Parts: sequence; structure tokens; C-alpha cells
Amino acid sequence: MNQETSTTLYRHRDFVGFLLGRFFMTTAMMVQSVAIGWQIYAMERTPLALGLVGLCQFLPMFLLTLPAGELSDRFDQRKVLSLALLLQGLCGAMFLALSVAHVENAAAFYAVLVLFGAARGFSAPSGQSLLAFLVPPERLARSIALNSSVFTTAVIAGPALGGFLYALGPLATYSVCVVGFVGASLFMLTLGGRRRSGPVTGEASRLERVAEGVRFVRVRPVVFGAISLDLFAVLLGGATALLPVFARDILHVGPIGLGFLRSAPAAGAAVMALALARRPIERKTGAKMFVAVAIFGVATIIFGLSQNFYLSMAALFVLGASDMISVFVRQALITYATPDEMRGRVGAVGMLFIGASNELGEFESGITAALFGTIPAVVLGGLGTLGVVALWMKLFPPLRTVDRLTDAG
Repeated sequence: MNQETSTTLYRHRDFVGFLLGRFFMTTAMMVQSVAIGWQIYAMERTPLALGLVGLCQFLPMFLLTLPAGELSDRFDQRKVLSLALLLQGLCGAMFLALSVAHVENAAAFYAVLVLFGAARGFSAPSGQSLLAFLVPPERLARSIALNSSVFTTAVIAGPALGGFLYALGPLATYSVCVVGFVGASLFMLTLGGRRRSGPVTGEASRLERVAEGVRFVRVRPVVFGAISLDLFAVLLGGATALLPVFARDILHVGPIGLGFLRSAPAAGAAVMALALARRPIERKTGAKMFVAVAIFGVATIIFGLSQNFYLSMAALFVLGASDMISVFVRQALITYATPDEMRGRVGAVGMLFIGASNELGEFESGITAALFGTIPAVVLGGLGTLGVVALWMKLFPPLRTVDRLTDAG
């Protein structure tokens, strides 16, 4: 591709528009998660209620993410993503209506969360696959790091903003969510960039095409190992799901303190993402990923044992920074290994393992906290993460020994 064609096809404003849309979408989601977690825990006063918040989102995401990936490969990802974000904005409006009406029945909020999870099931694969169509291949690794920086900045700002807004009341909180989702939808709809070379052809059914995406990941040990490692690390180390309990009953810092606790992992991730944008990991990427996940497990244990707000913040900061290394390596390996015609389906597999596992991890944390107590649940999760690191190093030697990110291709 010559320089003139690349300049015409890959416009800087499209990449900036994508980043802005991602920022608005993620900020709205973080603000909403703080409000939902605080409201439901205030109603039910049990960690199991927080676990159900994750389960209500996980189930529709689990059912819809893989078909949505096939849909993203068949149609324009921009339109699929835009419509899914509009549906998320509608969910925000429903939460607003429930709060203004002073509904104290958690079941009504759970019902809206199911719809919100369905919308996320469609938005995740299309959003995951879109970046590779907006930037040239030689800028992809740096663009992934910048995208991660914007994402983590939103994850920092969103919870802190959510804590302050919730102190003003649900009207301000959920209004910001609706505006954020609708604004993100408009940004995604206007993106240009590269399109696929033509419509999907062949006689394969949609089910066969979905299975093809799963099989593509399964037969590549580097990709499958990276995705599954993140899956179990997030599933076992899901301390963030229990932050409302820590904020209210252990650290006694209220909703504003909850916002800061929710922001601490993202602050660590943002610092690491900026460092990776300036100097991406170039050598021994697999070994560094395993070290990062191990640090994630240790930080989870320290957070679980801490009774001091500032030590808890520091542990969450380190947790987020180490997680960002794992996220960067995983995203880069998947992106370099996947051809254009399969990006939606492979992205769906990745999001099913990682994105949905966040919600399933919330449910697992709620169950274990209800059975063993909040602090033992977090400590056991961190120990489980360390066990997964040791096991995966034996099960996936190609991931442990992979050197450069481009080797995945």
C-alpha cells in the first residue's frame, strides 16, 4: 500500500473518533456500575446480591457474544456497535426511571442488567475487531497501547465521577450515563477507515462460522493460552466486585471512597498503558505476561488482607498495572494472529473468555464471600491466580517461550 493510499484510507480523525467513543462508553459504564453496586448493596446488604449483578450480565453475554461476532464479520461493525450502544443508553434511562420512582426491589434492577448484558454481548465483538480497520498495520501495536490508555483513563475517571455524582443523587448519575452511551453511539456511526474486501461468501451456516472462530483460537496455543490465562486470573481474582462491601463495612469510606477504590486499578493500568505506548514490549512477551499475572495475584492477596484505605489503594494500583501488561500482550497476540475476515468471531471468543469472565468473576466472588466471608474470598482468589500461573506455564510452553508479539502471526 503506497503512502497516498494509506493517508486517504487511514484518517487520523477516525482513530481519534474511535478513542473518544470508547472513552464516553467506558466512562458511562463505570459511572453506572458504581451506582448500581451501591444501590443494590444498600437494598440487600449481602455480597451475594453483588454477585448477582455480575451473573445477570454474564448470562446474556455468554449466549450472545459468539453469534454477535459472526454478525460483526457479516455486517459493518460500526453499525452493529452503534446500535448496541444505543441499547445501553436505553438501559441507563431505565435505571434512571427506577431510581426516580424510588423502586426498592432489586429484581427490577436485575432485569435491566440482563438487557444491558445483552447489549454488551453485541457491542464487545464489534468494538474489539474495529481498531485493526482504522490504523495501518505498522501502527497497530502503538495504537493498541493508546486505546488501552484511553480505556483505562475512562476507568479511572468513571468510578470517581460516579461516586461524586451519586452523592448528588441518581438523577445526575444516570443522566450522565445516558448521554455517554448515546454520544459514543454517534461517534462510532461516523467512523471511516478500511472495509473488508467484500461480503461474506460461501455455503457455511452461521453456526459453522461461529464454530470456525472458536476452532481458530483453539488450535493456536499461544492465543488460546493467553486468553484462557486471563480468563481464570480474572475469574479467581475478581476483588473489585466486592469493593462496595470493603467501602461500606471494612474501610468505612462511603460512596466517594468507593469511587476512589474503583479508580485505583485503572490508575495503575493507565500509568502502565502510557509506558507501553512509549515503549511497547518487544522481547520475551510470554514470560513477561506470566510475571504480570503473578503480580496481579499477589496484589489481590495484599488488598484482601489490608485494613488501611491507603494500603488498599496501593494494592489496587499495582493490581491494575500488572493486569494492563497481560491485557496488552493478549490483545496484541490476537490482533497479529487474526486475518481480517475472522476478526469479529475471534474477537467474540476473546471477549467471551475475558469480558464475560469479569461478570462471572463477580458472581464467583459474591458466592465465595457469602460462604467464607469477604476477606477470605479475596485472599483465596489471589492464591488461586498464582496456582493458575504455575499450571498454565506447564500447559502452554509456546506461550511461555514466545518472544516477539509478531510471532503470533
